[in-house]
Amino acid sequence: MRAAIGTSDYHVGGETFINRHIGLLFGGDTVVVCGRFNGEDAHGKPIFERRTRMGAADLVALPFWTLWNRARHATSRLPFGRSRRDLAEFLRRERVDVILAEFGTQALALAPLANELGIPIFSYYRGTDASKALRARRIQVAYRKMMPRLAGVFSVSQFLLDNLARHGVRHDNAHVIPSGVDVRRFAPGSKAPLSCLAVGRFVEKKAPLITLRSFAQATDGTEARLEFIGDGPLLDSAQILAAELGVAGRVTFHGAQKHDFVRDRLQRAQFFLQHSVTAEDGNTEGLPTAIQEAMACGCITVSTRHAGIPEAIDEGQTGYLVAEHDADGFTRAIGSALTSGNIDEMAARARRVAEERFDNDVLLKKLEAQICRTLGR
Repeated sequence: MRAAIGTSDYHVGGETFINRHIGLLFGGDTVVVCGRFNGEDAHGKPIFERRTRMGAADLVALPFWTLWNRARHATSRLPFGRSRRDLAEFLRRERVDVILAEFGTQALALAPLANELGIPIFSYYRGTDASKALRARRIQVAYRKMMPRLAGVFSVSQFLLDNLARHGVRHDNAHVIPSGVDVRRFAPGSKAPLSCLAVGRFVEKKAPLITLRSFAQATDGTEARLEFIGDGPLLDSAQILAAELGVAGRVTFHGAQKHDFVRDRLQRAQFFLQHSVTAEDGNTEGLPTAIQEAMACGCITVSTRHAGIPEAIDEGQTGYLVAEHDADGFTRAIGSALTSGNIDEMAARARRVAEERFDNDVLLKKLEAQICRTLGR
């Protein structure tokens, strides 16, 4: 079965879950429909870029189609004019059997045309599209109007489906399928004692300053070390704070790194720290891929009861969870993790859970099976 993968920007190296679908869904028989193409095609796929420069006729027609699509679909994201005709021709020429829109906001742009062409379309919700995006009433309305157009909905966590439902967005054919991790590549290595790792953008949602401060307080007088991988607007503040707290010699900031570098550090780390919170604009996690990778590498996770994280971490068995913004609790949890008498047992259990719940080969087959089941194939 030939699938079109709908995404925003292509190619984005960090979007491992989307890249995996592009490369492997239905044996790799896929094409890409993206909002913007940056010129890097890592998978050698036929590509359609939606947001190309408009011709004169489409620029003249833009106000009409903006108003029309907002009135009919509650969104102006839909292609029109030449872009719409070219996209329809691309989908026909490539003989696309099904469309998987990797974010709810991408499904908004593709669902009406898919229905017109008789191509079943599914949407995958992953985080921002089912949290921050819902702050806008127009998105809530647009999602509600879109639901009958979709053949089914997938989400990386039950939390996101519940959040959609709280805003009146529901689908009878909805399923939780996490992004997963390659448990063959991400596996435990030789662990450095008292080694901690945090992976992610230095943004409000990841609360890196809480992580850093709690680490400093929990490990005072020890040889524990913390490595950060990632960049972002809070990186400079974190580096300044590390110096102020007197832990600059025990904290390393690697900046943004490739996936192989992340895997290498996860294999060596004993503990994975991530104090995820709901940002002021409503942005949340879905179910962080980094936590799934950390578990596969036998890391004991210290995190928060946020979004889908409690669906991955069994408290006291594979990790420790505290409430969002509970800095004191996070400090105590890090201390408990580092001084636990059953570190090896918890690490082994984390690995087993990752194998059982987050093997992305198994999850890919589950996704394919559900699509085929829905389509009666």
